[in-house]
Amino acid sequence: MSKIRITQVKSGIDRMERQKRTLKALGLRRMLYSVEVEATPQILGMVKAVHHLVKVEEVK
Repeated sequence: MSKIRITQVKSGIDRMERQKRTLKALGLRRMLYSVEVEATPQILGMVKAVHHLVKVEEVK
């Protein structure tokens, strides 16, 4: 599996509760915080749900 780096670029404040929980489940705690995770179908689905709040990069 490949790894991806997910960076939160917009705030979760004033978002739907479901989107806030998705950010927390991805391990994102605050603005400009990044996590590296395996690119599983479950993770990619969560990223798709909050794509407007995060930036995704492939890690070599």
